[in-house]
Amino acid sequence: MSDAADDVLTRIDGAVGHISLNRPRALHALTLPMVRAITAALIAWRDDPAVRAVWIDHAAGRGFCAGGDIAFLRDSALNDGGTAGRRFFFEEYRLNHLIFSYPKPVITVMDGITMGGGVGLAGPAAIRVATEATRFAMPETGIGLFPDVGGGWYLSRLAGRLGPYLALTGARLDGAECLWAGIATHYLPSASLAEARAALFADPDQAAPILHRLAVIPPAPKIAALSPAIDRLFAADRYDDILAALAADGGEWAQATLVLLAAKSPQTCKVALRQLRESRACADFAANMAMEYRIASRVLLRPDFAEGVRAVIVDKDHAPRWNPPTPAAVSEDLIDAIFAPLPADEEWTPL
Repeated sequence: MSDAADDVLTRIDGAVGHISLNRPRALHALTLPMVRAITAALIAWRDDPAVRAVWIDHAAGRGFCAGGDIAFLRDSALNDGGTAGRRFFFEEYRLNHLIFSYPKPVITVMDGITMGGGVGLAGPAAIRVATEATRFAMPETGIGLFPDVGGGWYLSRLAGRLGPYLALTGARLDGAECLWAGIATHYLPSASLAEARAALFADPDQAAPILHRLAVIPPAPKIAALSPAIDRLFAADRYDDILAALAADGGEWAQATLVLLAAKSPQTCKVALRQLRESRACADFAANMAMEYRIASRVLLRPDFAEGVRAVIVDKDHAPRWNPPTPAAVSEDLIDAIFAPLPADEEWTPL
């Protein structure tokens, strides 16, 4: 892993704490040193009266944040029994919760690819800015993971059945669709971001009016036309029932969605559906993150994660051999074991 001093730039501009991800060759994917650097900055600014807001963006290159350091996590799963991987999840989830509970406004700019760990930085922010370049997704079921970093909380609270659809398929939303769904709070042209940043740094107490002034009406959200079909065909909380509904529909979109789902890990598709269902009953965001850490601790060491990363990222053959191989072969006992409490001294806790 590279040096977080170069990969995360933190400074105070005016009365705003400014965090820029700066790992462009990896689309700003988060490493553990980056997580620690962001956390340290937020803690330092939390009680500093000179800092009245926090702005999170990326410094260079395309994409806001493509996710976490997947190669590092796979190496941990294969070589150290998941010890380093669990440490990454533990601290990353603490950062997610820190942003969610931060006492000052946090503005995250989702300009470009915003996936996985990037969603963990954007989702809990009070203000979430999308642009025409935004590409939002939680594609984890394609590599044997699940929509973590608070994905259970955010996706389960979207209108209708959009959340389960996004969690299972990993479908991408553009900036207009993010605003329509409530994932983003504002839509600005990328060309206006520098002006927004300068104005906000000069007067952070006027964040809402500044962003409102620079916001534009986005294009019509394409996902809106699919919303009735998503609500109907993804209505069930059982994966097998969703697959049956898609198969029975017979329409072109339903059949294409079935083909898409056939490439995903059956195990983590079932995990994701249960995750979203249980998240709706969580008392608060901390309880959701404790649940997700239990899942992550188990899924990291299940065969599908190392195999999914091999197929998609290492060998790029896109032919994962899932284990269990089919939804029918994924037992309820296995899912129960993935969600079971950890020993008391291993449970996740917030900062």
